Amino acid sequence: MKQRLAQIALVVRDYDEAIQFYTEILKFDLIEDTQLTPSKRWVIVQPPGAQGCRLLLAKAVGSEQMSRIGNQTGGRVFLFLYTDNFRRDYEFLKMKGIKFVRDPSEESYGIVAVFADLYGNLIDLIEPRSAEV
Repeated sequence: MKQRLAQIALVVRDYDEAIQFYTEILKFDLIEDTQLTPSKRWVIVQPPGAQGCRLLLAKAVGSEQMSRIGNQTGGRVFLFLYTDNFRRDYEFLKMKGIKFVRDPSEESYGIVAVFADLYGNLIDLIEPRSAEV
């Protein structure tokens, strides 16, 4: 049997503001932006050079979904973004005004810092010690 995770849904307030953040600040590639209905789009982004899992930016509908924006994991880290150059990306994100909630630290698995996306979801920026970027 062969399986893989293809996409993870990220509940967002607005498609365009989420696209702007993920493509202009995090430098993700916009893979698809298809209008499905007058109020629903299929929007997929992924880190540059990525071969794995993508993010499906899903606009919240109703109070239940709206309550999840920025807190998809109950305050835990939501995404783990691997990089091949921690210092480059850390300095770039700081320059772009990204709020880091945990300063860089050397861990057994690599260098890591935690930042918040535009809604408050926490993301680990990691340069792993192994070559698994």
